[in-house]
Amino acid sequence: MAEFNLTINGKNLSVDVDPKTPLLWVLRDHLKMVGTKYGCGIAQCGACTVHFNGSAVRSCQLPISSAAGNEITTIEGLSENGDHPVQKAWLEHDVPQCGYCQAGQIMSASALLKKNPSPSDEEIENAMNGNICRCGTYTRIKAAIKTASDSQIA
Repeated sequence: MAEFNLTINGKNLSVDVDPKTPLLWVLRDHLKMVGTKYGCGIAQCGACTVHFNGSAVRSCQLPISSAAGNEITTIEGLSENGDHPVQKAWLEHDVPQCGYCQAGQIMSASALLKKNPSPSDEEIENAMNGNICRCGTYTRIKAAIKTASDSQIA
């Protein structure tokens, strides 16, 4: 066990865990931030996506020892009131079905738009590749990202 100081959603937190513990389990089990979901455990589905220094990463494969000292944002920290442009566009386009993948999808989409406020269809597809939606809402996801992109530009 070791103590790690973290900056999550703008707050300084510390945890005492095994250095190999994935960030996902620190978030869910130790810090009770359950918005980030466990999907596959091998960084292939995207359900566990968080922002790590502004980039979308899979938290199920990121050891806490590598996360300490970096800026981490979870779905809980994306916006206080659910009013981030991506979250609003998600609702406008009725993206959620079962909802399980949505936190990861939203985190990937918001990281894309932060780096590229006006992505092409191909850039959206590349950025969202690897975020699996079992309900198949990919067309609505892309439309929501376009809407969020337009609202950020306006």
